[in-house]
Amino acid sequence: QMQLVESGGGLVQAGDSLRLSCAVVGHRNSDYAMGWFRQAPGKEREFVGGIGWSAGTQKYADDMKGRCTISRDNTNNPGTLQMNSLKPEETGEYYCGGDPIQRPGTGGVEAAWRLGYWGQGIQVTVSS
Repeated sequence: QMQLVESGGGLVQAGDSLRLSCAVVGHRNSDYAMGWFRQAPGKEREFVGGIGWSAGTQKYADDMKGRCTISRDNTNNPGTLQMNSLKPEETGEYYCGGDPIQRPGTGGVEAAWRLGYWGQGIQVTVSS
């Protein structure tokens, strides 16, 4: 059973960069899909970006394209979410989710229901 643990959150200023990490334990296979989501208070969880089962394909939300990079190697190193030029409206709790099932491409990681395993979330606050 996969367990995911996010780290790297905190308080940054608008325009700053931040890298979040997601460590995966309890999963023998180094291949899995990973999605990152953000949830602001009172709002639904929304897709930020994701990476496919073999780490060969990525997908990003439209407003994150060009400012965001997700990476994961085929080892037990944590996956990462690099975000640049952050905006105050991107404040929220950030979650990584994992899907150990092999699927083509990014495997639909933009749909939260596809990801059966979730981290506890980590707060990111972007001040103006």
